[in-house]
Amino acid sequence: MEVSQVETSLTYRLELRPYQYRFRQPLKTYHGVWTVREGALVRLSDDKGREGWGEIAPLPWFGSETLEDAIAWCKNYGSVVTSAEIAAIPAHLPACQFALESALEQCLHPHSARELPPQHYSYLLPAGARALQAWQPLWEAGGRTFKWKIGVEPIAVELQLFDRLVEELPPGVKLRLDANGGLTLATAKQWLSSSERAGCVEFIEQPLSPDEFETMLRLSDSSAIPLALDESVASLVQLQDCHNRGWRGIFVIKAAIAGSPQRLRQFCQHHPLDAVFSSVFETAIGRQAALHLAAELGNPHRAVGFGIESWFDGEG
Repeated sequence: MEVSQVETSLTYRLELRPYQYRFRQPLKTYHGVWTVREGALVRLSDDKGREGWGEIAPLPWFGSETLEDAIAWCKNYGSVVTSAEIAAIPAHLPACQFALESALEQCLHPHSARELPPQHYSYLLPAGARALQAWQPLWEAGGRTFKWKIGVEPIAVELQLFDRLVEELPPGVKLRLDANGGLTLATAKQWLSSSERAGCVEFIEQPLSPDEFETMLRLSDSSAIPLALDESVASLVQLQDCHNRGWRGIFVIKAAIAGSPQRLRQFCQHHPLDAVFSSVFETAIGRQAALHLAAELGNPHRAVGFGIESWFDGEG
């Protein structure tokens, strides 16, 4: 949806519906332990009976605004908002941009829900030893790509668990390792060496801190295992910067916090990326908007990172 295609004089009723749900088990990453997902659903409606839904699902530790800041911004509109105001949401509010633009796009161009066969999803495993049991029901349900958080336990412990996991996984499984920026150059090289021997690792996600971009660039150029950026490209501005600085590896795009869907669409159409779209544990509202972008802009040969149903009991 191009900005020029939106009649900027249109006005919409705006509703906000905050939510929270608790994870079935805490999600452990290098960033810490996450137990409750909080966000807000956005509803736009007009006098023609049209409506569209969007979702504010921020991740402040990834660099997005907080939920409090997002809600405060939306409340400044009162009960009505124009499409011009939506188009003018600033870049430091990427979750708001995603939510309101998604709702407006659905209002103007309704689309049906999109779901994919299980083999097209990457399923998130628990960190540590719990992964050794968690993959089995996901495999039986049709999952063929799994993602495992690393950089959570001491590396010697994780490498032993990794060897056991690789030994147990059936042939043909793809395994993604996500460090959330928690490795050093030395430990990243250890993981790359072990991954190469394992033969089933699709890529290692964000091995080093975003501050170490040049080191990751050199590591990617010399590695037989592909590397992916995640925290480094959390927003569209960051994604553009890393692309301009020479990254041609994999980009993990969390659409719900990347910012404006239309600007993301424009950039990806002009700069084809090896893009993997991934969840931020949004509800079905944000998931559907993100999956539509993934179908349009993502690498069709890579599973999308939305295999997270087993992690929560609430709306999903």
